[in-house]
Amino acid sequence: MAALSLPAGARAQAGGRKRIVLGQSAPLTGPAAQLGLQMRAGAKLYFDAVNASGGVAGSLIDLQTLDDGYEPQRCEANTAKFIEDDVLALFGYVGTPTSLVALPLINQHHIPLFGPFTGAEALRAPVSRWVFHLRASYYDETALIVNQMTNLGLKKISVFYQNDAYGKAGLAGVNRALTSQSLATVATATVERNTVDVARAVSELVPGRPEAIVMVSAYKSCAAFIREARKAGYGGVFYNVSFVGTQALSDELGKEALGVVVSQVMPYPFGVAHGVVADYQAAVQKAGGELRPNYTGMEGFLAAKVFTEGLRRAKSLTREGLIAGLESLSNYNAGGFTVNFGPGRRVASSFVELSMLTGDGRVRR
Repeated sequence: MAALSLPAGARAQAGGRKRIVLGQSAPLTGPAAQLGLQMRAGAKLYFDAVNASGGVAGSLIDLQTLDDGYEPQRCEANTAKFIEDDVLALFGYVGTPTSLVALPLINQHHIPLFGPFTGAEALRAPVSRWVFHLRASYYDETALIVNQMTNLGLKKISVFYQNDAYGKAGLAGVNRALTSQSLATVATATVERNTVDVARAVSELVPGRPEAIVMVSAYKSCAAFIREARKAGYGGVFYNVSFVGTQALSDELGKEALGVVVSQVMPYPFGVAHGVVADYQAAVQKAGGELRPNYTGMEGFLAAKVFTEGLRRAKSLTREGLIAGLESLSNYNAGGFTVNFGPGRRVASSFVELSMLTGDGRVRR
């Protein structure tokens, strides 16, 4: 590879080493904190291993994370700071409402955002040249959920969703999938972001006796709804999209997690593994402490791996060089997970599968 130039975002540090500076806005505190903490932890496992091996073209990757508490205004301020600091790229933003508020700044300042932890269509259409999505969309997830429900003969379906862009994106996906089968929701109810005020939603959904409830919110509010709905006598099935945070939801519910279904857009991070999953498991074990494999950490790790490959393929460590490097990842095998980026193609994968919580901390495929 030709020698790489040193642009904004790649900076000299003590000892003459260079840093490739990335900015991440994510919840590190508050009711959605586990999503940000796990996403960052997974990414750091991979970036730290890259740095320990010499970095990329002699430059070390420096992931700088600012807490936004899963609140859009804080994310907007964090993004403005990253732009002012002239980071090379944004990485691993967590959430739909937070990522959406950053999008105008991303487009205005021509700064790449890689691997946001959201499947919302509003971030994918119209296509932004600057935003690269690793994961499948909420349309993909809800289509699979609805398909499984109807295959099981479940046609009375209600939706519990977060009252913001994330929840509405999931609701739109459910409605889209149901309409394709000439069905409609029995009822819908909402919860406000970063709250667990679910009593009204329970009273609006449970009396209609839906056979299944699709949930589009974060782990604390979904756990609260599941507990209260069961107390109110609900005996149907709960389905969640991946952003709920599988480990966090399981931890919140304990034994009450039994039978809860979650759609997944990342490889199964448990059990006997090969490729990128085996690498992730080994990195978790090496790190020790309280870390354990989980889907959100797996997403951070895989996003870091794919991003790093894009950096390695870049002819210059500039934003344009990074974009060209990422666009070259067509049919790239990231260790058992196929990535398909390209010119004009900004969604790498449509992989979705369903998992079920067991009530003892495990997840079954």
